[in-house]
Amino acid sequence: MPELPEVETVRRGLTPAMQGKRIARLDVNRPDLRFPFPDRFRERVEGARITHMGRRAKFLVTELSTGEALIMHLGMSGRFTVNDAGTAAFHHDPGTNPAHDHVVFHMQDGTTVTYNDPRRFGFMELWPLEDLTKYPRVAHLGPEPLSNHFNAAYLDQELRGKTAPIKAALLDQSVIAGLGNIYVCEALFRSGISPRRKAQSVVGKRNERLAPAINDVIAEAIAAGGSSISDFASASGELGYFQKQFSVYDREGAPCDSCGRPIKRLVQSGRSTFFCSNCQR
Repeated sequence: MPELPEVETVRRGLTPAMQGKRIARLDVNRPDLRFPFPDRFRERVEGARITHMGRRAKFLVTELSTGEALIMHLGMSGRFTVNDAGTAAFHHDPGTNPAHDHVVFHMQDGTTVTYNDPRRFGFMELWPLEDLTKYPRVAHLGPEPLSNHFNAAYLDQELRGKTAPIKAALLDQSVIAGLGNIYVCEALFRSGISPRRKAQSVVGKRNERLAPAINDVIAEAIAAGGSSISDFASASGELGYFQKQFSVYDREGAPCDSCGRPIKRLVQSGRSTFFCSNCQR
């Protein structure tokens, strides 16, 4: 599933194509994705101007002139493709099948933005802008990496008393929003912390390494356009490149870049964890 850097990459790709523009027409080619579309979905979106293309954690938050927010989630395989106005012929992303083009935004200037999702785990919902903080899927979320609210002091407070492994604690979206499996593995490696260590034992000096490592990994991943290890591609069709910088993730058996020992894998809460048992304590 795309994590914060991938969703931020998509947001940045959609902004010039959609922000400040009116949705002239909306094609909805099926009744549902992961969930049914909102009541009167087409009516409520057509004619609206997109005043801001935002993001919260792994959700795209599209603010509309109608006073509603169109909240979109990519699920496992969702992808947007932008065709600029004036393109001689419709360009379809070669990585997608047109049969899975479920929603098409026709913008006022002739640009089209197509949402393709073979597995249909993504979704689109509408919610009043004035009550956006009460939207159930984001109301419980913690601060995001790179925000003013996230730092070592905050992380100390959240992890104190937690006996769960630090890996599980960092994946808890109420602690940090948008952080997923890939970037937790990488941040723990950079900070030299074992994923098996109890969260409460990380407070103090270890957190002084961990919090900056989380911010650095997220910032570098955004700069690289995210990580493309499965279905992810940006709105322009380009793949992310951060996977070329992985130190541990998906490198089981490969030599650690720091010490040369083989990278190990273990399963925690049903997810693969990659780490160096020599460098991470």
